[in-house]
Amino acid sequence: MYIAVTLVAAMLSGFGFVLQQHAAEQVRSSQFLRLGLIARLIHNRRWLAGIAVLVAGDVLSAWTLGHLDLTVSEPLLTTTLIFALVLAVPLSGQALRRTEIAGAALLTAGVAALSLTRSVRAPGESFGSFSHWPAAGVIALIALVLVQFGRRRSGTARATLIGTAAGLFLGIADAFTRLSVQEIDGKHPLGLLVHWPGYATVLASIIGLWLMQNAFTAAQLHASLPAVTAAEPAAGIVLGVVVFGDVVHVTPVLLVLQLAAIAAMVGGVILVARAPVFRELHLRQAALERLHYPAGRHHRRDRVPGGP
Repeated sequence: MYIAVTLVAAMLSGFGFVLQQHAAEQVRSSQFLRLGLIARLIHNRRWLAGIAVLVAGDVLSAWTLGHLDLTVSEPLLTTTLIFALVLAVPLSGQALRRTEIAGAALLTAGVAALSLTRSVRAPGESFGSFSHWPAAGVIALIALVLVQFGRRRSGTARATLIGTAAGLFLGIADAFTRLSVQEIDGKHPLGLLVHWPGYATVLASIIGLWLMQNAFTAAQLHASLPAVTAAEPAAGIVLGVVVFGDVVHVTPVLLVLQLAAIAAMVGGVILVARAPVFRELHLRQAALERLHYPAGRHHRRDRVPGGP
């Protein structure tokens, strides 16, 4: 049941990503890494719908993160990209190519293979300890370095760097979420108000969400979504092993299978994320705006209030 709920959460997150990016890409680049970005987006109904769907997905994933190893739940959440592809097709008006279909199949096969290797009974090692939470700080520091590099870039490079940073913070939030759910499991939810994991979860989630919106404004979805999709499970799996002691199976056969599964997941993410349907989202939106707003009116509509 937990796996099924995780897949539903991935579906909602994928739909939310597409709706948010469809709205965020229309915001001027001058709002990059400014709090005013959210103030602009909050007036967009499509963005608000995307946030609502994403929150619903996060609530479901929070429940499963508290009951599954991060090394199991995080790979399942990468299927977010497949569900994003499903919604991007009707929004872009484009048909899928064989490349994207092959990528979706490859990603699915990688996730399935990795999940199966986790269920095999075999000798394993556990390295986790709650005293290793500073590992989350190291991951956050790496994310901040990526943000600084992203500030000095533009376009695809900026979207990829900021998207990676967003994914790392979301992975940290996943780990805090798991601890929060464990803290309140079988207890009253309000008890979380007197424990630090709940506040840490909210803070990491807000930072990750804010960075993700900035990545969406920098370039089209195919530039940022692969980075977010890959970085979040990477950070979550690392913290699952280092902090929570998720067992790592180290037999030669299982190790080879796991590496092959991870390679399939990465390859599938790249193939799916580069689908033209993601690029066409922006182009179709621009065409629709030109249709409804003639050149003069459209230009005035895009001006920042109070601007020249």
